[in-house]
Amino acid sequence: MPTLSEAFVRARAAAPTVVLPAPALFDLPEKVLQFGTGVLLRGLSDFLIDQANRQGIFNGRVVVVKSTASGDAAAFARQDNLYTVCVRGVENEQLVSQNVVCASISRVLAARSEWAQVLAFATSPDLQIVLSNTTEVGLVLDLADDVRAAPPRSFPGKLLAVLLARYEAFAGAADKGLVIVPTELVPGNGTKLRNILRELAGQQVPDSGFLAWLDKANTVCNSLVDRIVPGRPDAAVCATLSQELGYTDELLTMAEVYLLWAIEGDERVKKILSFQQADAGVVVQPDITQHRELKLRLLNGTHSLACGLAVLAGVPTVREAMKDENLLAYIHQLLLADLLPGIPYPIDEKVGQRFGMQVLDRFRNPAVEHRWLAITLNYSAKLRVRVLPDLLHYCGRFGAVPQHVALGFAAYLLFMRGTRQEGSTWLGEAHGQEYPIQDEQAGYFADLWQHQPAASLAQIVLSNVALWGTDLTALPGFTEAVTRYLTQLAAEGTTATLATLVAKNQRVPV
Repeated sequence: MPTLSEAFVRARAAAPTVVLPAPALFDLPEKVLQFGTGVLLRGLSDFLIDQANRQGIFNGRVVVVKSTASGDAAAFARQDNLYTVCVRGVENEQLVSQNVVCASISRVLAARSEWAQVLAFATSPDLQIVLSNTTEVGLVLDLADDVRAAPPRSFPGKLLAVLLARYEAFAGAADKGLVIVPTELVPGNGTKLRNILRELAGQQVPDSGFLAWLDKANTVCNSLVDRIVPGRPDAAVCATLSQELGYTDELLTMAEVYLLWAIEGDERVKKILSFQQADAGVVVQPDITQHRELKLRLLNGTHSLACGLAVLAGVPTVREAMKDENLLAYIHQLLLADLLPGIPYPIDEKVGQRFGMQVLDRFRNPAVEHRWLAITLNYSAKLRVRVLPDLLHYCGRFGAVPQHVALGFAAYLLFMRGTRQEGSTWLGEAHGQEYPIQDEQAGYFADLWQHQPAASLAQIVLSNVALWGTDLTALPGFTEAVTRYLTQLAAEGTTATLATLVAKNQRVPV
């Protein structure tokens, strides 16, 4: 079977189900410097740039810098930097299946051996944008880094070297600054990166003109990315897809239908990031707080409140939960009746409801296997960050207890009941099977369950200010509701408890 390549694309030899790029896209100028070769960037930003190029909007390609020694970039060279994104999922309750060969990447440069080429591209008049996804650990200040090294050690050091080379090449011209969009999953990622660049420059670049140019000519944007990109599937699925596509692809990437890329920027940023016109999922606005709150409270918050219930109910994946009558109704009611009204930020009701329905579609995706047990990782911290602000705002706004949130907390307390320890890991039990409790509070809960009855356990945990940052027993009725549900879960089981709550709340705003 042939391998994906530029010659293969030009021959138009792929199966009819494959959307191929026009040959003219291979000749577009290089406008973007990207740090990171990972699947998220390939399945989101590079995919979007490819879509914009097909529509004649952006008309630019991406030079990718491989910053780490791990992994093999040779597949990019073997396939002329082409790769397939297989989009699978559910949209408006309809199955979606699409195969797109992306031609947005022009080159992949290894920082360790091709740093001179990276700096050469830094001086290109066509360069406008820098993208990055170096994981959370990439946005770290390393004062011992050397901006003149080949290459500098850290990502901020490498980026500062690129900016310095550009400043020197264009004699500090104000119109040669760049729009920099980090996509690392860190709140305020742009602000954090900008501060690191300033501090590193202050330590290593004595030219005050460069410091002024860094601040005034360049824009570092906060951004939020949201798309599940599992990457390359297992061998069996790859073999099936190869038959469907008519070629093999070492870089084949799976992605869900839904995508969001929210970028904080003004009209100048919006103009430079013209690829945003190609997809409604790309949003450039002066304030992206609404998008961050919707994702954190509705998507992540629903995950965190439902995961314990699902594990205790013996339902292993999110997709399977959407086929369980009681869990589906609980998730639906939790999301739209409790979490949406509790978001501690002004949200347009129709926008929130539309986002909520998109979340439900994503949960139904048959191509993504998202295991509830994996979502329980760092359970306590996730509830504190994702759910507590919503809970506090709901109680303050309505003077009532969000019952689905209370049940989610009760399930969390029961899930955290460690019955035995294996090495440093506490294990719980549901349906005759053990599961690991991967939470820094596991020992605390194991001790509580050994010495406290369920009736008093909720009071103790909810009043733990060190755990929550506040005394949750101060919320009128919340402790009583959590205690009632915890007792019911322990006595009647998860399915019966869910069924009772769901039956009381059949009407949900849609």
